[in-house]
Amino acid sequence: MRAQYGLREKQLRRAYEEARKDQGLTGEALVEILETRLDALVLRSGFARTTLQARQAVTHRHILVDGKIVDRPSFKVKPGQTIQVKPKSQATVPFQVAAAGSHRDVLPKVPAYLEVQLEKLSSQLTRRPKRAEVPVTCEVQLVVEYYAR
Repeated sequence: MRAQYGLREKQLRRAYEEARKDQGLTGEALVEILETRLDALVLRSGFARTTLQARQAVTHRHILVDGKIVDRPSFKVKPGQTIQVKPKSQATVPFQVAAAGSHRDVLPKVPAYLEVQLEKLSSQLTRRPKRAEVPVTCEVQLVVEYYAR
C-alpha cells in the first residue's frame, strides 16, 4: 500500500490513525483517506502517468485546487473541489501529452467519483470514493491488522 501511494511509514501510520477515528470499517476509511490525497487524484484524473510524476507536478506548483496553488501532495481534497493544471503550465509538453489522453494506456479508467475534462486538464471530486471503486491491489485488512498492534 505504501508503494502504491508513494508514502513513508510515518505518513501511512498517520492515515491509519485518522481512519481509526472515522465511523465504519477502518480499512475502507483508510483507502478513502489515501484516495482523497491530491497526488492520488492528479494520477486518477490522468494528468500524470505515475504516482511520482503526480507528486512532482504538485510540489512544482503546477496544480490548482479551486483556483489556488497547492504544493503539498498530502493535501486532502474535499468533495466539490476542482483540481486543474495551472494555465501557464498547460502549455508544457507533459501536460499536453496528458490532455491528448496518452496516459490512458497505462492507467485504469477514470473512477466514478471523479468528473474529468481531460482536454481542459480539469477534474472535480464529486463524492468520497468507495473502497470497491479504488484500483488498489492490496489486502487492506492485513494493513489494518498490522497497524492495530
